[in-house]
Amino acid sequence: MQNFEAIDRQGTHSVKLDEAKQKFGTDDLLPLWVADMDLASPLCVQESMQKRAAHPLYGYTVYPEAYYDSIQRWMKKRFDWEVETEWIVPAYGVVPSINFAINAYTKEGDGIIIQSPLYAPFAASVHRQKRHLLDNVLCYEEGRYQIDFEDFEAKAPAAKLFLLCSPHNPTGRVWDKEELERLIEICVTHKVIIISDEIHADIVYEKTHHILGSFKKITEQCVILNAPSKTFNIAGLNTSYAIIPDRKLRKAYVHEQRKSGISNGNPFGIEALMRAYDEGEEWLEALKVYLRSNIMYVTDFIKNQNLPIKIIPTEATFLMWLDCKALESEHKALVDFFVHKAKLGLNDGKSFGDAGEGFMRLNVGTSKEVLEEAMQRLLTAYKDRT
Repeated sequence: MQNFEAIDRQGTHSVKLDEAKQKFGTDDLLPLWVADMDLASPLCVQESMQKRAAHPLYGYTVYPEAYYDSIQRWMKKRFDWEVETEWIVPAYGVVPSINFAINAYTKEGDGIIIQSPLYAPFAASVHRQKRHLLDNVLCYEEGRYQIDFEDFEAKAPAAKLFLLCSPHNPTGRVWDKEELERLIEICVTHKVIIISDEIHADIVYEKTHHILGSFKKITEQCVILNAPSKTFNIAGLNTSYAIIPDRKLRKAYVHEQRKSGISNGNPFGIEALMRAYDEGEEWLEALKVYLRSNIMYVTDFIKNQNLPIKIIPTEATFLMWLDCKALESEHKALVDFFVHKAKLGLNDGKSFGDAGEGFMRLNVGTSKEVLEEAMQRLLTAYKDRT
């Protein structure tokens, strides 16, 4: 039986804690923003770190054959996807990989499609590389997000690349097989390469996650980006990978990545990936049960206390997307309410694009006790203003 409880992160240089004052202007709040968890990584990962640390040299490190084997076994067991060893390209992180892909497959001024509201580095990467952003804004209808396929098809002829987030952050959508097939059909027709960020693929609840690379029609036109970082709470180890079935796309990506100077592996990240993928599945299944209970607790509390907040169904991730438009009519006032009245540090919905106005993102990857405190703060602040 796994025991999940929030770990005190003081003194560990945690972004969630140490950057809270800079981000929110105050440090007297409960931080529930950065997308990592307050929960300990699985014991097998901890043991692998301790064993590696016991060796007194931490020099340049290669990616061993076992590293590739672990990824292949994980993909086969979890997603029934057969991955060839040569397809796997070790990487530093998903966001750097997005930038490498943009430079590898497009030039300045080329169109790139995203789907907002969306994790901010997607749009930032497009702008930073001086490409043309094509925003296929998701349709928000009756408390659920859908793809505007008519708009996507209209934008596709002007695009060279599509940055897909699957599962989607921040909305928590797990794209249906039929939705992915339709996107693939459009992209194949218009020769649009798909870069699919699937870093949250392991934390999916009642639905099935379909890895984009498993669709044969898009094999020669896709790059899959993934990592064990969200799954096993090891984001600080900066260890991810790209899976690129097509040889030409892989060669172009590797060329851009090498230009960055990032080539050696993190010795701790490599060990953590192998042990997590080889021995961490039982822990992951228990984690999903725990996170699901946290999601249900927040959902039930808001409903039972009649708080004017709509919860978008969280099909994946440990991040809840809250429609707070009925709480405050102005977005600036909404942010002020959470930060200065409720003393809660959530992600501002507008940081995910204009489509996130009126929304907030809540990280439930913490203990039930912390969430209970958060909900009480929210309720008290709401009562005080009414």
